[in-house]
Amino acid sequence: MKLIAALHDPAAAPRLLDAPFRDALAAAGATRLQVNVDDEAVAPAMRFGPGTPITAVVAVWTSASVGDALGVVHDLDGTADAWLVEEREPLVPPAVADGERADALANYAFLRRPEAMDHAAWRSDWLDRHTRVAIDTQGTFGYVQNPVLEVLTPGGHDVAGIVEELFPMAALGDQHAFYGSGGDDAELQRRFTELMDSCARFGAADGLDLVPTSRYCFLLGT
Repeated sequence: MKLIAALHDPAAAPRLLDAPFRDALAAAGATRLQVNVDDEAVAPAMRFGPGTPITAVVAVWTSASVGDALGVVHDLDGTADAWLVEEREPLVPPAVADGERADALANYAFLRRPEAMDHAAWRSDWLDRHTRVAIDTQGTFGYVQNPVLEVLTPGGHDVAGIVEELFPMAALGDQHAFYGSGGDDAELQRRFTELMDSCARFGAADGLDLVPTSRYCFLLGT
């Protein structure tokens, strides 16, 4: 099972990379941890959204109780929102050594389903149609989709899907690097337009939270 939690307390973010946090998760039965922090390395990046500002995102894989893992997260930030998700990796991110920052701008997007679309149609349009468009129109080298299976906290009840996209660090200040358009302004505009049109079809052109982050991964209990 995979749990994703969005943290809101800035004071909690630095402690997510400390050994006591990993040890507590391992004791709760977790086997893997991913920490994404909105930090100085990604400060120039764009961030927006209608939800409570997100300072960090934690992903925990566990074969034990999801509630126990969430309890460890809430010990650091009792305001964190959390979801049980189904993981899909259309573009698998490169492996990085434990505790080493991935050389990437890792953008998280928290998606909301428009009321006019039923859940099955929304999910199909996102996962079956939009995936190829997103990969083909951006300079990503990692693309992970997390359809929400269950909302685990009172907050975040309107989030239906969570996406993580990895871009080269050059994308912080270069739109051609972000969209993979190779310096061609016409191609940049074409890709941008195609992506925005595709996002609009399933409601991802607005009403989402975008969080730029630095990405760290850990194996637990080894």
